Amino acid sequence: MATSKENGKGTSSPGNAQKSGQPAKRGFAAMDQNQQREIASKGGQAAHQKGTAHEFDSEEARRAGQKGGEAVSRNRAHMADIGRKGGESRQSAQRAAAAAAASKGNRQGEKEG
Repeated sequence: MATSKENGKGTSSPGNAQKSGQPAKRGFAAMDQNQQREIASKGGQAAHQKGTAHEFDSEEARRAGQKGGEAVSRNRAHMADIGRKGGESRQSAQRAAAAAAASKGNRQGEKEG
């Protein structure tokens, strides 16, 4: 009896996927996003009903946010970019306000004259 590989039937998508350097998606990864979301939601609901689900309290959430902020602020170039963008934004807002005030002043001057 011949095996499926000998018949040429065993070399479908998994073989092709390995040739491209990426393994074929299987199980949860092969499902579409809606199906994954539905299954994950059921798991979360079950954990809450069982009482084993994790819920952040405000202190734990604060610590997590602080930890993330510290990690981001270690990247000096990123922080410099943020500061530069903030300065540019503030500067352009000030210029726009000054231009609006100047044009408003001109209109008032025209009414008087």
